[in-house]
Amino acid sequence: MDRLIMENYLLILKSTVEVFVHGTLESSNEDIRETLKNGLDMIMHSQAETYNLMTKYGWYPVNNVDNKCINDTLTKVNKQN
Repeated sequence: MDRLIMENYLLILKSTVEVFVHGTLESSNEDIRETLKNGLDMIMHSQAETYNLMTKYGWYPVNNVDNKCINDTLTKVNKQN
């Protein structure tokens, strides 16, 4: 049950980040923009804490990517530009 709650919380945080980013970018009022930026920082901090906790318990598996895969991807991206 804890894992499910954490997964849902992490999804909510990720969605909320998108809303705050767009609001920050589109705001024409400096005070509102600053408020949204502060909120964005708080949400991103909560996301990092949640991610770290989930990783600690093995609920968010992290796979290392080898250098060849990274280089292959960079080559593809550079060819598209």
